[in-house]
Amino acid sequence: MKEIYMPENNDSFRLSMQADCEQCFGLCCVALPFAASADFAVDKAAGQPCQNLRSDFRCGVHDSLRERGFRGCTVYDCFGAGQKVSQITFGGRDWRQAPESAKQMFEVFPIMRQLHELLWYLAEALTLPPARSIHDELRSALEETNRLTRLDPNALVKLDVAAQRANVNALLLQTSELVRDEARRKEKGPLKRQKTVGRGVDLIGANLRGADLRYANLRGAYLIAADLRGADLRVADLIGADFRDADLSGADLTGAIFLTQAQLNAAKGDADTKLPPPLTRPAHWPAFSKRR
Repeated sequence: MKEIYMPENNDSFRLSMQADCEQCFGLCCVALPFAASADFAVDKAAGQPCQNLRSDFRCGVHDSLRERGFRGCTVYDCFGAGQKVSQITFGGRDWRQAPESAKQMFEVFPIMRQLHELLWYLAEALTLPPARSIHDELRSALEETNRLTRLDPNALVKLDVAAQRANVNALLLQTSELVRDEARRKEKGPLKRQKTVGRGVDLIGANLRGADLRYANLRGAYLIAADLRGADLRVADLIGADFRDADLSGADLTGAIFLTQAQLNAAKGDADTKLPPPLTRPAHWPAFSKRR
């Protein structure tokens, strides 16, 4: 596995953090717990291999996860942490070959996942010209976070990830404000709002069909099962927004800030949903327009 590098092309950097299950020891299928629910068909304790995990660390029902009640598996994204822990932190020795390392490997994995998520956001922030005034700080934070991912297992389990997240989040918030403020200034004509929104707002099941949510702060918003068909979410800050079962059919997410593949995977959409690069249309979305 190639090490993550410090690129000038941050889109390439983010592509290098996509999950590569072929290089992972099935860590998300073992290390993480889940409970029987709409997302998982059965209960599973942390450290217990999923019943569908094969001896080669591949999923035995990968092609029919949703049909079998494992929708949560199709939503999850480790940001490349799985292959990093498997191939670099533990040097390619899996938890079956070296069972004495299993407990620590499973502890390290969620920590690495948080660090890789921060790398994803920082790399995106460095692609945004309006944030150029803090690019040096963002680059320093990216380099420091990347350094932390290379710590040995003993150091990683002792790492204060919350402190690192807090430091990075302050920069991401600055980035968001700079980007959204510049976009507003460039807007021609009056900017009408259909809904007052804000950080952490509860919009569960809300009717936001066709809503003008340009430049909105939707950090951590609860948008579970919200109707966002045809909504305009251009240059909205969507970091941490919960899109489970939200309908994004025909919505415009062009330039949306800090949107992740996992958020899209949790939502509904169609062929008319406009996405920012390098994100892709989830396989379970219909390939046709649902709008009439």
